[in-house]
Amino acid sequence: MPERTGRVALAATVALALSAAACSSGAPSSGTSTSPASGPATTSTSTTPAQTPSTTPATTAPTPPASTTTRTATPSSPAPTSVAGRPTGNATVVRTLATGIDVPWGLARLPDGRVLVSARDSYRIDRLDVAAGRLTRVGTVPGVVSNVSQQGEAGLLGIAVSPTFTRDRLVYAYFSTASDNRIAAIPWDPSAPAGRQLGTPRVLVRGIPHNVHHNGGRLAFGPDGYLYATTGEAQRPALAQDKGSLGGKILRMTTSGRPAPGSPFGTLVWSYGHRNVQGIAWDAAGRLWASEFGDHSADELNLIRPGRNYGWPQTEGRTSRAGITGPVVQWGPPQDSPSGIAIAGGSVWMAALRGQRLWRIPLDGARTTAAPQDFLVGRYGRLRSVLAVDDRTILVTTSNRDGRQAPGAGDDRILLVRVT
Repeated sequence: MPERTGRVALAATVALALSAAACSSGAPSSGTSTSPASGPATTSTSTTPAQTPSTTPATTAPTPPASTTTRTATPSSPAPTSVAGRPTGNATVVRTLATGIDVPWGLARLPDGRVLVSARDSYRIDRLDVAAGRLTRVGTVPGVVSNVSQQGEAGLLGIAVSPTFTRDRLVYAYFSTASDNRIAAIPWDPSAPAGRQLGTPRVLVRGIPHNVHHNGGRLAFGPDGYLYATTGEAQRPALAQDKGSLGGKILRMTTSGRPAPGSPFGTLVWSYGHRNVQGIAWDAAGRLWASEFGDHSADELNLIRPGRNYGWPQTEGRTSRAGITGPVVQWGPPQDSPSGIAIAGGSVWMAALRGQRLWRIPLDGARTTAAPQDFLVGRYGRLRSVLAVDDRTILVTTSNRDGRQAPGAGDDRILLVRVT
């Protein structure tokens, strides 16, 4: 219920924002700047990734180009989602909600419809009023260490809001120190002065492997009420297959940092064999989907099942190897390097960093219904995080100040995007 309440409240605030945008020809409210490109997005058809149904092939799916590949089916799936993604769609940037953020990495809804934003390299948490397009500083997380000077990926990463936030006022954060990655619960006192509202973090999990790259970092509460976190293998591939290590895993835990009931191994580990999971989201039937950085040949969208081995470093992308679960969809890294994902209107919406685009992957249950489409190609640079407001609206952040390229004027920004 807290998830639904927050989503309804956020949808209401976005409805106000869309109404305001329509009255002002798409220009943002005072205190924000316009997007560098304001017209409707166009779809690129030259970089279609290889898609792989996880049950039987969808009859509506087009024949893939000769350059794509398919893989063998995975085991049977639960009942399909309540809304299947349509074979085609569109994504249009309505307005820019906020600018000048130092690598906005995590997005999390509050019960009142506003959104918390974590900034990787400034260690700040801000609150975004979507209707007004206004950021207010909440506070800075102590003890965080970024390695942006090394073109690294550490810092203040994922953020999540307690399912019982109205009672406990807790925010959860995934962050890097000089030696490890950690997950902490942080009290929030909204009556304190702006910028000083965060209390002392209470560390729930420490010792998550850390390196310049492959630090994972996505954090979210699932529909079961438990906290999920994604970790990287810290550039030590063998850790992904070591079920005694927290590296290269998807973790599932209680709000005290203990293994949640139903753990396949009696530990925090929910799935393993991951290289660097960057995005997680649940569909309407409660299935968990995850985006993952590949190495040189294949980035992945995976359907996550507890206890499964997703192959790294023995396999990358599609595989027929026994005991390994391959991806539902895979891409070449130049077109993708996936980051955050969200599910809206029966489709996965996935941000791409190196690929500088937004992918739409339509689903019907545990399979895809058509070839993925890409939008916003090269228009806003690297894209990092996605948050679904409702089935027609998402928030998308850019990541042009992360040390991988020269940022443009106004970077980094949060975009309000209408999707169909």
